[in-house]
Amino acid sequence: MSEPVDVLVAGGGGFIGGHLVRDLLSQGRSVRVVDVKPRSEWHQVHPDAQNVVADLSVLDDAMAQTAGAREVYMLAADMGGMGFIENNKALCMLTVLTSTHMLQAARQHEVERYFYSSSACVYAADKQTDTDITALKESDAYPAMPEDGYGWEKLFTERMCRHFLEDFGLTTRVARYHNVYGPHGTWTGGREKAPAAICRKVATAAITGEHRIPIWGDGEQTRSFMYVDDCVRGSQMILEGDSPEPVNLGSSELVSINGLVDIVEGIAGIRCQREYQLDAPQGVRGRNSDNTQILATYGWEPSITLLDGLEQTYRWVFDQVKRSLG
Repeated sequence: MSEPVDVLVAGGGGFIGGHLVRDLLSQGRSVRVVDVKPRSEWHQVHPDAQNVVADLSVLDDAMAQTAGAREVYMLAADMGGMGFIENNKALCMLTVLTSTHMLQAARQHEVERYFYSSSACVYAADKQTDTDITALKESDAYPAMPEDGYGWEKLFTERMCRHFLEDFGLTTRVARYHNVYGPHGTWTGGREKAPAAICRKVATAAITGEHRIPIWGDGEQTRSFMYVDDCVRGSQMILEGDSPEPVNLGSSELVSINGLVDIVEGIAGIRCQREYQLDAPQGVRGRNSDNTQILATYGWEPSITLLDGLEQTYRWVFDQVKRSLG
């Protein structure tokens, strides 16, 4: 039997999980961190937590690691940026094994509260065809037409969370994350998301003096990006709240990819020639978070500006790039 803990963070070796674990520990809570990756590949390792390498897609491992936990944050997923999602649909959907087994384990061990990190990729594609996007409200997930692969797995698991609440009384809470970024995230290798990728490209240009960077698409596609500290705060708030409905957790500050590059270039103090790669993965044309529901329910929404968040992120990515270049 596992030692009792206040919180289990599944996928805690990942980017968001590492920040969440640090915050939970700062509150004096006992935390078990479980991730399938070797510990050397975790984004952050916190020695004050129980750090376990286990495969939660295996039912026995999910059962063993959930035992003794009062609350669960289910962040574990095989995912990455748009390049990874578009080219690894089967791998993304296989996360359903982890999602299913963790819900079964939470029910078996009578977990008090269960948080599931869903995604804005659940939203219907036909509502995201314009760069001047109407912000997506929670009801826009239906009729269902989510991002192929990753989005379908997320939407399916949202429904499982709902039915585990209705049928078994497991208190589940669901947040739809919108493009989380910040330090200690993936910044190279193919799984990185746009803010980290742009920071890496601009940092490389600044260090090498070769002021030319590739941009996926025409740069006019739009998104909103949420700094990880807002994500950590919002996730805990939603878990502790009373609403069982999925809720957007994202910034409503819309920006184009070109605008994102402008901000990072301003932080770096350089300008780069942009080489647009029109055949690269781009995802939907526009996506933004409608925060009406989170404001009405919790009186709060993510508020860290893109400039402030990117300043922190760029400094961290710059150090990683400089170290990698020797």
